[in-house]
Amino acid sequence: METPPEGNKDPDGAYGMPQKYDPTFRGPIHDRSCTDVLCCVLLLLAIVGYVVVGVVAWTHGDPRKVIYPTDSRGQFCGQQGTPNAKKPFLFYFDIVKCASPLVLLEFQCPTTQICVSRCPDRYLTFLTASATGELDYYREFCVPGFQTSQKPALEVLRDRECPATLIPSAPLARRCLPAIQTEKGVIMVGNQTTYDDGHQQQRNVTDLLEGAKKANVVLEARQLAMKIFEDYTVSWYWIIIGLVIAMVTSLIFIVLLRFLAGIMVWVMIVMVILVLGYGIFHCYLEYAKLQGEPGSDVSLKDLGFQTDLRVYLHLRQTWLAFMIILSVVEVIVILLLIFLRKRILIAIALIKEASRAVGHIMASLLFPLCTFFLLSLCLAYWASTAVFLSTSNEAVYKVFNESACPFAGQTCNPETFNTSNITKLCPTAQCLFAFYGGETAYHKYLIALQFFNLFMFFWLANFVLALGQVTLAGAFASYYWAFKKPEDIPAFPLFSAFGRALRYHTGSLAFGSLLLAIVQVIRVVLEYLDHRLKAAENKFAKFLLGCLKCCFWCLEKFLKFLNRNAYIMIAVYGTNFCTSARNAFFLLMRNIIRVAVLDKVTDFLFFLGKLLIVGSVGILAFFFFTHRIKLVEDAAPALNYYWVPILTVIVGSYLIAHGFFSVYGMCVDTLFLCFCEDLERNDGSQERPYFMSPALSEILRKGPSEPPKTADTQG
Repeated sequence: METPPEGNKDPDGAYGMPQKYDPTFRGPIHDRSCTDVLCCVLLLLAIVGYVVVGVVAWTHGDPRKVIYPTDSRGQFCGQQGTPNAKKPFLFYFDIVKCASPLVLLEFQCPTTQICVSRCPDRYLTFLTASATGELDYYREFCVPGFQTSQKPALEVLRDRECPATLIPSAPLARRCLPAIQTEKGVIMVGNQTTYDDGHQQQRNVTDLLEGAKKANVVLEARQLAMKIFEDYTVSWYWIIIGLVIAMVTSLIFIVLLRFLAGIMVWVMIVMVILVLGYGIFHCYLEYAKLQGEPGSDVSLKDLGFQTDLRVYLHLRQTWLAFMIILSVVEVIVILLLIFLRKRILIAIALIKEASRAVGHIMASLLFPLCTFFLLSLCLAYWASTAVFLSTSNEAVYKVFNESACPFAGQTCNPETFNTSNITKLCPTAQCLFAFYGGETAYHKYLIALQFFNLFMFFWLANFVLALGQVTLAGAFASYYWAFKKPEDIPAFPLFSAFGRALRYHTGSLAFGSLLLAIVQVIRVVLEYLDHRLKAAENKFAKFLLGCLKCCFWCLEKFLKFLNRNAYIMIAVYGTNFCTSARNAFFLLMRNIIRVAVLDKVTDFLFFLGKLLIVGSVGILAFFFFTHRIKLVEDAAPALNYYWVPILTVIVGSYLIAHGFFSVYGMCVDTLFLCFCEDLERNDGSQERPYFMSPALSEILRKGPSEPPKTADTQG
């Protein structure tokens, strides 16, 4: 009876039977048929529906609703080609009324709003302006078409053709808000603590603050976004240079890894420890430097949230937190290296073999650019469709009235409002723009369309990633199963694998990515419910929601792991998704010890490589954008927040490094699965030699003292 291969811990066959010897098997099979055709058809129909949703959104949507503020007549301020082209700012007749909850929902106040070319810069009431001859200035803030000599002043105020009073204001997110400031704890507008409301009554400035406070919650976020956008406009080319440096560094690292895998891994480990150590040292220097500085001992809790994040860098507590975090990471990395030192040697051997495979298929290093391009298309289509869908609503006008009115809050038509019965029963009522919405069937289905848009983004993004994984797996499997390397490696293995994936296995890739997309959408829904229940007091609901989030997070991780290995089996054998997933799972379970030894160790080493590249480029970006490099000190742009380009470079560098290392990661996983299959199919004898290299056989397989026959020894 034949002895099962080393590493097979399933003698009872609970995880399937080992692969049998097949003298005709030479890697990815060529005689294939289409798999999971139903899912392929379903994906095509979904894409057609997605295109229809996009066309409908682009037909009905209007992004100007996001860019420009809207006055009470539903017209955009500052839009070119309209009477408001030179009036970019929105002015509120009575900002105090903005304390209404409506401002939190749609950013509209129950007061007349008009577009103006500038914000008022002085205190002035309409009665005072009428008496002193300043109506020409005041008329800029009245409704369009207002004539100063037609009505008495009191009738003008009654008909709300002009605001009762002007208050010094400053533009914020294209809206005129009171220029509120505090001095020694006293709230003032301009240099005053009170103001005339236009009816010869003095009111406290705190009333203005209450009116503008709720608006400021939204406005501060928008102002932060505007400043971030300004930083991008002046630093985008430096960001691109930083990303190019990250790409060149990653490429050099990968090339060196090809020829000096063992040395590069240990250099990488030492460099990561040194970079983290320098980060700890720098945080300590900043912490010690701020000792005795005024205001540096304020706690983060007392300071609260600040839109200018530079404020936090002047606090000792911030640098202390950074130092503690980096120290913990440093200790964890060192302990992991100590406990995993033997397994690291095994992982290095597998990385060396992966380096040889990548060296024979150098086009694989550029393939992530194709995946990145397709993902960018998916992201751009989703974002544009989401924006157009969110602006597909129509302008809704509501009846606003200061006194009791049975029609208050009802929808109205501004064109026929003055001739309706509402003005007879409520003479002071106004028909003002409230928000964008609608009661038609189309608008009722907008939420469903947005949900479909999000679901399709996840599905297509996962499909693109799956296509990249199965392509790389097919190419590297061709390398492993070549008996004489590189003579037996087929020509253009990457393009051949890509063609096989699209021609035969689009349905299988759609199936795997659909399962993952469903779980990811459920996780998004759970996150949304968790956000809505934060203020709730139901402890059981919060606990149940936390358990569901944890379960679906684990399920997503498991599906990603299962899909990845299923795609390798699809690339090699051309079976459908379910069969490939089952065979891959059983193969891994039959070699569970090797999986435990290698899988996470190689992932950890690749993570250290990404950490080294990101840390090096991030430190360079930090010194550049904070003007600490003397040679290019004047070239660095002046920024509102220097952390904006730094974080962008760091995130971009990680994505670039991840793209390069993902090739190695897929190569390692493919070689490992092929190695396990090789052990089951062959026994190393003259008749059934292994396809693995001698180095790989020596480190991954505990064989007899006499070396087994392998492809390289045979060749």
